[in-house]
Amino acid sequence: NDDTYFEFTPDNYKDIDKILKKYPKNYKQSGTIPLLMLAQKQNNNFLTLAAMNKVAKILEVPPISVYEVASFYAMFNRTKVGKYHLQICGTTPCQLCGAKDIMKACEDHLHIKMGQTTADGLFTLEEVECLGACVNAPMLQVNNEWVYEDLTPEIMKSMIDTWKKGGTIKPGPQKGGRKNSEGPLGRTTLLKIEPRVKIRDMPEAVKNWEDEIKKKANEAAEKKKKAEDDARRKAEERIQNLKKVE
Repeated sequence: NDDTYFEFTPDNYKDIDKILKKYPKNYKQSGTIPLLMLAQKQNNNFLTLAAMNKVAKILEVPPISVYEVASFYAMFNRTKVGKYHLQICGTTPCQLCGAKDIMKACEDHLHIKMGQTTADGLFTLEEVECLGACVNAPMLQVNNEWVYEDLTPEIMKSMIDTWKKGGTIKPGPQKGGRKNSEGPLGRTTLLKIEPRVKIRDMPEAVKNWEDEIKKKANEAAEKKKKAEDDARRKAEERIQNLKKVE
């Protein structure tokens, strides 16, 4: 509803400033996705029309440019979802490792079907495509953010009960003491981790890029002025020569 009020919090406006500094001033539209994610997270995982319009106003683009992005990517919830949006991966590796059993366990425990929301507004179930944790399948993502792996129907039911009570669950593998994506023997490769490459300072990179553009513009202006001065000097010399002939 376009009449629904939406305004970013002061803290989120600070985040918006940081995000937009990553892009040249004439490419603010590049911040569409991160700003939409920020708006959705602030609004209880629900992206309203008013929120999309606010993003369009900040980025100085037509609202349709923001609607197109929000309607293309499945991670944007344009209809209201539960407090815990359970996004269960249903792609091949997870299917082979029991994703359907995880989905059924959720449906049976919550008494809803995939794509539905519980009456108390706590849980929404959704099957999604690959979330990139195939080695720890089956897995699910919660609210586009937290990932839980190595699931079983029993573990899934226990997790739901914990969330019902307002508890928290540590993201990552949920059984066997696995660390990240390590196998049963632990780490067997990459035993010596080299220092990470320094990530460039984006605001500084943008400033350098803008300074380079100004430098080239000044050089072009000086070159043009020199050419005009030379042409004027030559014209004056021709006039003087003509006068001497006369």
